[in-house]
Amino acid sequence: MPDVVIVSDAASVRDEVRSAITDPDATVRELEAGKQLLAAVEERVPDLAVIDLQIGNMGGMATCLDLRLEEGAGRLPHVPVLMLLDRRPDVFLARRAQAEGWLVKPLDALRVRKAITTILGGGAYEDDSYRPVTVVPTAAPTAGK
Repeated sequence: MPDVVIVSDAASVRDEVRSAITDPDATVRELEAGKQLLAAVEERVPDLAVIDLQIGNMGGMATCLDLRLEEGAGRLPHVPVLMLLDRRPDVFLARRAQAEGWLVKPLDALRVRKAITTILGGGAYEDDSYRPVTVVPTAAPTAGK
């Protein structure tokens, strides 16, 4: 029975993530502010924290870094994090915050479900949506052939 905490000040984002969690035995806690997460983790350590990058009072990166600093100081156990990003360049922030995974918005239930399942299973999830296409130049034909 996984325990998932969703942190976003947007009800629509919390609803979207909650609806993608298909395990009927899952416990889903919702928070509207990043600064509420530490207290929630101290109360009961979740199996996963899903953190929106854009939270009004304390952004997702600061919230994730706060978790990592508390973990590094030995005050909290490790909590896997899935960050919800607004655009592809924000992947840099998710990596810097040491998140186990990230999704680029707009969200869809299939990607959210896959990311949550992967991270709960101990893996990492890197969303490749909106990744720039790599173009490999081919050799130009040689004249006379």
